[in-house]
Amino acid sequence: MVSYKIEWRRSIKKDLKGISKTEISKIIGAVESLSEEPRPTGSKKLSGSEFTYRIRIGNYRVIYEIHDETILIEVVKMGHRKDVYKG
Repeated sequence: MVSYKIEWRRSIKKDLKGISKTEISKIIGAVESLSEEPRPTGSKKLSGSEFTYRIRIGNYRVIYEIHDETILIEVVKMGHRKDVYKG
């Protein structure tokens, strides 16, 4: 199986502020595992977009897009579950 390249949007740095280092390491580990399995068990396709999915890591959510034609995963947004879907 081909490994997907992972790209992080610049805005992710701002999303990481206020999250503990322990949680950040869990989030980064989960995102890195997407390169081998972009649609892991528990991931959910978000309505309104053909490419957008989300994974849960504790109380945090990572929203990402899968571009199969270019073998790319773009991490769009991450944050606490109560805030990540706003705006």
